[in-house]
Amino acid sequence: QVQLVESGGGLVQAGGSLRLSCAVSGGTFSSAAMGWFRQAPGKEREFVAAITYSSSYTYYSDSVKGRFTISRDNAKNTVYLQMNSLKPEDTAVYYCAAEDSSNWRYWGQGTQVTVSS
Repeated sequence: QVQLVESGGGLVQAGGSLRLSCAVSGGTFSSAAMGWFRQAPGKEREFVAAITYSSSYTYYSDSVKGRFTISRDNAKNTVYLQMNSLKPEDTAVYYCAAEDSSNWRYWGQGTQVTVSS
């Protein structure tokens, strides 16, 4: 059974940085695309970033482009989200997801990121 566990969330001041990690177990991590999503209070879950299995391609939402960087270490079965220049509007629960058959099939439990102004 595939399991995803996020870590690295917390409270940070605007302009600060955080790095989220997502450890994956129970599946073929190196062959799956991975993604990060977030959900703010009262809002729908939204796409943040994604990376292909070989790290050849990365994708970002317009709201985080230039500030966030997604990466992965297939030897450690871990995907990362480096978040710089954080803004209060980045406050949300951040989820990682693993792709399977072109769907975001597996999800972590989420980690809270709070950015104070």
